[in-house]
Amino acid sequence: MTKFKKHTLLFMLLLLGAAACRVTKQYERPVVPDQGLYRDVQSTDTNSIGLMRWDSLFTDPVLQTLVREGLEKNLDLRSALERIKSADAALRQSRAAFLPSLNADVSVTDNKQSRAALNFPPGININLETQTYRAQLSTSWEADIWGKLSSGRRAALATLLQTEAAKRAIQTQLVSAIANNYYALLALDKQLAITEETIRIRIQDVETMRSLKEGAVVNGAAVVQSEANRYAAEVTVPDLKQGIRETENALSILLARAPGTIVRGKLESQVPLTNLETGVSSQLLKNRPDVQQAEFAFRASFENTNVARTFFYPSLTLTAGGGLSSLQLQNFFSQSIFYNIVGGLTQPIFNRGLNKARLRTAQANQQIAYNDFQQSLLNAGNEVSNYLYAYQAASDKQQSRSRQIASLTKAVEYTKELLRYSSATNYTDVLTSEQALLAAQLAGVNDQLQKLQAVVNLYRALGGGWQ
Repeated sequence: MTKFKKHTLLFMLLLLGAAACRVTKQYERPVVPDQGLYRDVQSTDTNSIGLMRWDSLFTDPVLQTLVREGLEKNLDLRSALERIKSADAALRQSRAAFLPSLNADVSVTDNKQSRAALNFPPGININLETQTYRAQLSTSWEADIWGKLSSGRRAALATLLQTEAAKRAIQTQLVSAIANNYYALLALDKQLAITEETIRIRIQDVETMRSLKEGAVVNGAAVVQSEANRYAAEVTVPDLKQGIRETENALSILLARAPGTIVRGKLESQVPLTNLETGVSSQLLKNRPDVQQAEFAFRASFENTNVARTFFYPSLTLTAGGGLSSLQLQNFFSQSIFYNIVGGLTQPIFNRGLNKARLRTAQANQQIAYNDFQQSLLNAGNEVSNYLYAYQAASDKQQSRSRQIASLTKAVEYTKELLRYSSATNYTDVLTSEQALLAAQLAGVNDQLQKLQAVVNLYRALGGGWQ
């Protein structure tokens, strides 16, 4: 066995022994509080509306068209796709770190020295100018004996998965934002229609009051009050139209359109989902993209801590080079071969505390990521609890509101009849009843909107919208 082979064998044994002494840790999902996150919900049923496709939850064909357009054109979503591409490129680069580098070099070197520098006696004729022709290939490879490269690759993979989860989170937010703005637009349309119908009725009331004044049933104050009542309704119309316009503009931006008109349906045709299945809270770990995103961020920081640990240990690098070198071009391809192989261990001894600072920073970032992971799960449970109750509150209000509107409608009719045919009341009673009726009708639209948006928000809180 040649001396070179003996050294190579010894070197490989050293490499295998070192590889057995890995200093990195294997990732395991940390323990996080994932049980009982939904307030007052004790279900063990794993069925969840968060698992539904969005086009199954939203049955309005106009809304479905808008969501499809948003998923295709939304700029935030497109940027998220580009971030995925960037993370994928970083992962490919981390995989390439396991391969040796290879460089080619072709050079011509012209050297010239003075006679004085070489201390030659005068009269000796020596050529002091030489040219060296060289062509070589060189390679370098770092052995991953401590797991630094493997941990870096796993960190890059976690970052890629994090960007993919972030894209899904943006999609769930986009779907819910389009639906919420769409329902808000329908509610504003309905409130505008109610207000315009109220104005039409109050214009008739003004004419009625004038007729009653001529008949000496009411005085001039009643006529003026009826006119003021009409204008009180009219003054709300510009605000409603402004709200419609701004909501259309906001929805246009989500669709990557210039601000403009949005084609839409009617609020009356919207039927909110009634069977709000939430599953169990532990499902948030695999259903909610932002929770997944937080876990992948923690996983990346965990692997970065592994990388920081490896800097305390020696790095093992193999380098090799070979090629052709000659002082004369005509002899370049004959008797001009050279090569070298070098293996080296580099052990950090003193580097001004950089390795310790790197490790402490990585550990702190890992703890921050762990806290963020826990926080994202708690926030998810909080949102589910809030939107469940918002739906229930809207349902309870709707029952009372319908009875309130029915009673106020009768109150307006009765006070008008009393004012027209008897002196048992005055126009102030009519005014009060009409104003209360309009307020109740507008509030009833808000109740319906709250119920529709509670379903949308609960769907997003459960992780729905990216399926």
